[in-house]
Amino acid sequence: MHSRRLLCLLLIASPIAGPLGFAIAARAESAPAVDTAAGKNPIAYRLSRTDKISIAIIGEPDLNAANKRIDVNGNVNLALVQDVHLAGLTVTEAQTAVENAYRDGRILRNPQVTINIEEYAPRTVTVGGLVKFGGTISLPPETVTTLKDLLSKVQLQETANAKAVRISRDGPDGKTVVFTKNVDSVMHARRDSGDSNDGDFIIEPGDNIFVPEKIF
Repeated sequence: MHSRRLLCLLLIASPIAGPLGFAIAARAESAPAVDTAAGKNPIAYRLSRTDKISIAIIGEPDLNAANKRIDVNGNVNLALVQDVHLAGLTVTEAQTAVENAYRDGRILRNPQVTINIEEYAPRTVTVGGLVKFGGTISLPPETVTTLKDLLSKVQLQETANAKAVRISRDGPDGKTVVFTKNVDSVMHARRDSGDSNDGDFIIEPGDNIFVPEKIF
């Protein structure tokens, strides 16, 4: 009697377990990727100078490079191909760059490269001017930070001139480039001045952001 009851329970449970198990598996396979548009996908992270990475080439252990620091010029020195420029590239783009280096150098016919980030470089920017919470601001390592995101965090003062926000950035050649961005409509939820795209300007580590005062 006891075994008959157990058999009945198994017969009842088995058709339910099958569809449930399939649904869970299907959901896992079809789960949407993290929103890259929101800048929250680690793949969207762009390598920076002084990031420490490990490079593995499938089937070529002698060419693997562990704990390599990206130098101040944005390069990594690799066996047989020397310097490969990786700073500013996503992990996927960097893998392709290394593959191309070995392929173009006629060292490997079809290299397959995997790159892992072992240690992130310090990611800070400086914010000054008419903001409530200025100073040195840390940027999350695996997040793309826009100018709008940053200014929302530090909060503009009432007399801030959001039409002329300046971003100073040192280029790889050592020269400083200054960008002037109008984010007035974005920060004040207006849609009539045509400058909303400036809020999407990507902030990079080392940037110096200055918000001037309005001239009345």
